[in-house]
Amino acid sequence: MKLLVAEDEPALNQIIVKRLKIEGYSVDSAQNGAEALEYMEATEYDLLLVDIMMPEMDGLTLVKILRRRGSKVPVLFLTARDTTEDKVNGLNSGGDDYLVKPFEFSELLARIRALLRRSSSGGMISDEMTFEDLTLSSSARTVFRSGKEIFLTPKEFAILEYLLRNQGIVLSRDKILEHAWDFSYEGASNMVDVYMKTLRRKIDKDFEPKLLHTVRGAGVCP
Repeated sequence: MKLLVAEDEPALNQIIVKRLKIEGYSVDSAQNGAEALEYMEATEYDLLLVDIMMPEMDGLTLVKILRRRGSKVPVLFLTARDTTEDKVNGLNSGGDDYLVKPFEFSELLARIRALLRRSSSGGMISDEMTFEDLTLSSSARTVFRSGKEIFLTPKEFAILEYLLRNQGIVLSRDKILEHAWDFSYEGASNMVDVYMKTLRRKIDKDFEPKLLHTVRGAGVCP
């Protein structure tokens, strides 16, 4: 899953990004609302973590602009402003949840997982996804095939999760790279091929039918 953190306090921004990456998320970070808006115009995110008080463009203005443009991406406000009025303003501006600083990282993760389970249409995205005899749990970070647990690296898990959330869709190498890596990644695009090779070995080598298919000239489709 791909997240964007918009937080103007450098130390907190770095801590949140680092911890989220350890959890297996692909994360970009912005220092203000205007920069976050530029990121949003360049790629798609599954969730935004937005500070309210930021220079150039505050978090409330950022989210109001996104909602006017039709974006339904879930937004979790992170702020030191803790009055009921502040919370109401945040939710009325288009936010989906509101977490007051300082907070425990375990609570932040729980709220992120809860928001990610919600679809953009207001329904629920299942925490557990299945495809043939393969089962992936987003919260438990586990993968089983035919009842046998398959151990994946965080990046392998992120790619497989993205593929399963888009079953039946051919995803190009660029799409996978864009979603599973952040903007700071400067490696070669063939890293997608490297990870797909290891995924196929773990997911398909000892099982039938084969689940991960390459469509020549187009991409990968589960």
